[in-house]
Amino acid sequence: MKEKLRKNSLIFTCVIFVSVFSANAENRPPNIILMLTDDMGYGDLTCYGGHAVHTPNIDALAHQGTRFTRFYSASAVCTPSRAAILTGRYPLRFGITRHFSDRDEYLHPDSVTLPELLKEKGYATAHIGKWHLGGMRIKDFEARSTGKEANPGPLQHGFEHSLTSIEGDPPRASIIQERKLYREGGKYMVRNDRRAPEDPRHWTDIKVDESIRLFKKWKAEDTPFYLNLWFDVPHTPYEPAPEPHLSKYAKMGATGDQLYFRSMVSHLDENVGRMIKALKKLGLYENTLIIFTSDNGAAWEPEVGPFKGGKTDLHEGGIRVPFFAVWPGHIPEAEVSFQTGHHTDLLPTLCEAVGISYESLELDGISLLPNLVNQEWIERGVLLWQLDLYRQMQRHYPKPKPYATTVAYDGLWKLLLNETEPVELFHLENDPREVKNLLEEHPEIASRLKNYVEQFLNEPRLSWK
Repeated sequence: MKEKLRKNSLIFTCVIFVSVFSANAENRPPNIILMLTDDMGYGDLTCYGGHAVHTPNIDALAHQGTRFTRFYSASAVCTPSRAAILTGRYPLRFGITRHFSDRDEYLHPDSVTLPELLKEKGYATAHIGKWHLGGMRIKDFEARSTGKEANPGPLQHGFEHSLTSIEGDPPRASIIQERKLYREGGKYMVRNDRRAPEDPRHWTDIKVDESIRLFKKWKAEDTPFYLNLWFDVPHTPYEPAPEPHLSKYAKMGATGDQLYFRSMVSHLDENVGRMIKALKKLGLYENTLIIFTSDNGAAWEPEVGPFKGGKTDLHEGGIRVPFFAVWPGHIPEAEVSFQTGHHTDLLPTLCEAVGISYESLELDGISLLPNLVNQEWIERGVLLWQLDLYRQMQRHYPKPKPYATTVAYDGLWKLLLNETEPVELFHLENDPREVKNLLEEHPEIASRLKNYVEQFLNEPRLSWK
């Protein structure tokens, strides 16, 4: 089915067109780096008002481009958001309604992904870091390496190179419980569907070193590249990062998990700076489009900023995330955008940037490139979220009630529903903290948005189940 879809769609969807955005002075398509953090809240970075951790390298990078204040993850947990980023479609389209449990779940092999489209355009493609879309259990990649059928992983979704962790037991649960994911993550790596040699270094350092090694390779081969660099930081387990990051925040009075969290983000910031320095030294930075965002809102120790809720919750704290894009010579520096953006927008935005037509694909996202390049305001339709009910929120306080599993967001109105029953309605321009429930005052708005949700929930799905 997937091959048929490709053959029929690529004629229309991968036609290269001349775009004023798609090339630099040498008529070369841009390299692409998509950096994704895990559980980073809206208020964690200094450039978003964060006060707990100093992030000078990430802030400096954000200053080189445009930063969004209204950017949303596709879900309040990780797996659904990752599926949306790669496909440009809502995760419900693939039957993904909660985080994967590292058992038999997977992103359906018939889904059309961003790396597949870019590979057809001549890009080298690589995924480094957390995957969490299935197919990375030991039995999966060992079966694939011997030509047997197994659940798909990164290589089966368009990436030519991958370095990720074993995602399944053994050893995932034990190294998380023992708080060794970062310090001993190098013992449990999989490179291109085969166990990688053990590496004693910190897992975050390993990812960036692998990225720099690939930069040098792609530079020598003179090929455009797409790097999917998905960090685990600052997801639990909270572990002490290498010095000087731990001591720096211990001297400031941080203790326990908050100390470890701050050291982890500080260490991440150092590695982002190291990667950008390598890009510049290799002469790649000026023609590289860089995106930085998070998979969902803040979990236990990160900051939700001024918002309500957090991870596993569909209020703003669980789905509003940091986002900025950098592309020297194309995206203006030091800009702030109030445009509403969403994870599903990344695929069409990047396709337009490199000259790939995507109109024939059934996408839920839109291209943000006109806003990023020309500050053009883009009108968009209703945005939708669906998430299985998590009764507990991953914060140090209870989950807000009433519980909600679906959301319809239209302009400045946000309707939260328990399945299809409206429970809260907020006007986000006047009430970004979602304090005053306007459901009884505006039943006509709730009714209109409810119709979108009902239609959405009844649409067909390309499910893994």
